Amino acid sequence: MGFIVGLVFGLVVGITIIIGFVKAENYRSKLRSELANTVAAFARMTVEDSRKLLPPEFYPSWVLTWLNHHLTKIWPYVDEAASELIRASVEPVLEQYRPAVVASLTFSKLTLGTVAPQFTGVSIVDGDKNGMTMELDMNWDGNPNIVLGIKTLVGVSLPVQVKNIGFTGVFRLIFRPLVDEFPCFGAVSVSLREKKKLDFTLKVVGGDISSIPGLSDAIEETIRDAVEDSITWPVRKVIPILPGDYSDLELKPVGMLEVKLVQAKNLTNKDLVGKSDPFAKMFIRPLREKTQRSKTINNDLNPIWNEHFEFVVEDASTQHLVVRIYDDEGVQASELIGCAQIRLCELEPGKVKDVWLKLVKDLEIQRDNKNRGEVHLELLYVPFGTGNSVNPFTNSSMTSLEKVLKNDATDEVNASSRKRKDVIVRGVLSVTVISAEEIPIQDLMGKADPFVVLSMKKSGAKSKTRVRSLLYKELLMFHPLSCLTNYNFVVSPGCQ
Repeated sequence: MGFIVGLVFGLVVGITIIIGFVKAENYRSKLRSELANTVAAFARMTVEDSRKLLPPEFYPSWVLTWLNHHLTKIWPYVDEAASELIRASVEPVLEQYRPAVVASLTFSKLTLGTVAPQFTGVSIVDGDKNGMTMELDMNWDGNPNIVLGIKTLVGVSLPVQVKNIGFTGVFRLIFRPLVDEFPCFGAVSVSLREKKKLDFTLKVVGGDISSIPGLSDAIEETIRDAVEDSITWPVRKVIPILPGDYSDLELKPVGMLEVKLVQAKNLTNKDLVGKSDPFAKMFIRPLREKTQRSKTINNDLNPIWNEHFEFVVEDASTQHLVVRIYDDEGVQASELIGCAQIRLCELEPGKVKDVWLKLVKDLEIQRDNKNRGEVHLELLYVPFGTGNSVNPFTNSSMTSLEKVLKNDATDEVNASSRKRKDVIVRGVLSVTVISAEEIPIQDLMGKADPFVVLSMKKSGAKSKTRVRSLLYKELLMFHPLSCLTNYNFVVSPGCQ
């Protein structure tokens, strides 16, 4: 009897201990999970978030003060290095986007002045065993000495000074890969993640730039395109710190975005007589060569386009598609009706997304709530390497509007439409121009002005390096680009 009582008592005590142990483990697991979530939340905090949590007297402003103090001390050395980097990277872009009225566009002088930028915020965006990403809020009202050497088509040389520069933005620094030797990372990638403000004025040295109609606006647009194309995210400049191959850090296309511009409805009328003549412009990166334009639909506030466009995607997590609807004014400047955008991260790869986007006056500042109409899009994002290479915008995925109109369309129109839309995309050819050797003399003065043109025969896509003016002794070897640059071409089946 005593043995049975002891056995029962032992079982009860053992079960109680096991239950208590399990509950304790569950409680500790819950605490660890809550702590991990708290740490993750702190890791995602921005400078603005910390300022909301901490009153100004407790905010660690000494960190920014320390950074700004040391940046001011080393600014003369940064100025020299940054000026050379800007000249090497931006000058080819200026040549690429120079206005038609300009024969050449280069930097005559380029120094960033004596006033260093000021950091106003620091945040750690991401970090792991492979690298770390940091973002710096920066303001700069500097005194740079930037003079553009401009030659017009009629042979007139104009030194144009860029003055009164005011800049506010967020720079992203990626330290990758992490290594064991000092300074603990192999390379740093620099990019302008967000451009909040970029103001400047142009002045002809010893003259007035307004004396040449249209030149000031053309140069200003070229400068903004150059900034957008050369350093704005996802474009980045990779600066090697330690010897090594860092080609994997360069910007590379990751997929294609297929867009069908279907229609718009209830557009605001911009004409006093009749109705607006709407057309659309679309882009992922706001550059002239990367912007697509639809046809103009005359005298219609509910235009139907049914046009197909393709865009190269370089970072699906941060990029977005922008649509702008204009009223075509003929020889006069087109008037903006409204604009809209959609983030590419909202698209599921390989699946068509059908959306109606409300048009607004400004994407950054919502100035009014006026109804400007809506635009209808069908979107498909296809990452490279997924095996899904056939464009699905065929009859099998027609919109409801197309199905209604199908019976009224002729066979000839349907055939031509299918031929235009059935596009197969395979990938992107990336070419780096490095150097050329033993170039023959072309000029009587023993000089040559070489440049390189890359082209795809089937698609007609072209890219051109900047021009180098060389003496005879330099012709044995020249580098068309001071900073090696990749040129990307979309390749379809049948291309050479």
